[in-house]
Amino acid sequence: MRDAGRTLPRNDPRQYDDLAGEWWRPDGAFAMLHWLAEARAALVPPAPRPDALLVDLGCGAGLLAPHLAGKGYRHVGVDLTRSALAQAAEHGVTVVQGDATAVPLADGCADVVAAGELLEHVPDWRAAVAEACRLLRPGGLLVLDTLNDTALSRLLAVRIAERLPTVPRGIHDPRLFVDARALVAECERHGVRLRLRGVRPAIGGLLGWLLRRMRDGNRPDATDAGPPPRIVPTWSTAVLYQGRGTRSG
Repeated sequence: MRDAGRTLPRNDPRQYDDLAGEWWRPDGAFAMLHWLAEARAALVPPAPRPDALLVDLGCGAGLLAPHLAGKGYRHVGVDLTRSALAQAAEHGVTVVQGDATAVPLADGCADVVAAGELLEHVPDWRAAVAEACRLLRPGGLLVLDTLNDTALSRLLAVRIAERLPTVPRGIHDPRLFVDARALVAECERHGVRLRLRGVRPAIGGLLGWLLRRMRDGNRPDATDAGPPPRIVPTWSTAVLYQGRGTRSG
């Protein structure tokens, strides 16, 4: 990624400081993370008890928070990036600066762990999965979404997407994409039976969004955001997929 006169390696966390002003722009660089946050929150049921805790790994600027409103959880967000955590706190998230592979929270503390668009950014995704499962109480719920380690995923998410005015260049390192079968097996090893489904943006909404982006460019004063694309299920997990599973015990 080239920004502010410097070139950063792929998947460098400093990109998120450079893009700090983009988090809450509906048609900004992180627009798709808003769509995915809404779809991820739809997998989360109402809190099962008073003071139920949801731990949001890789929470960024707290994009999940508006979609959890009214569900009854204490929302704790864990992230490495201070500039993102400051914005998450402004949206009601209790923030913890930390690494997803070494989370400074107690075993079994969480009723829900959310790991949205995180695993494909972690050099050791298996360690992040182990931490997510460790945080869950027995019967707790894991929800996640990530990019599959396939040629099609690398083509669409990197080669094509990064040529469009929608995805920051260098935001993904395709070497870190997560094989779906390996992820299911790793979760099973830690007591979580994960069920997967493929997801994608609805085509009509995505095309409308792309047209607005091409028309308005990166104008911060653009007001016609229009309806955001919905994330919908698809038959294939070859590119983008969601996972949902409960910890046994």
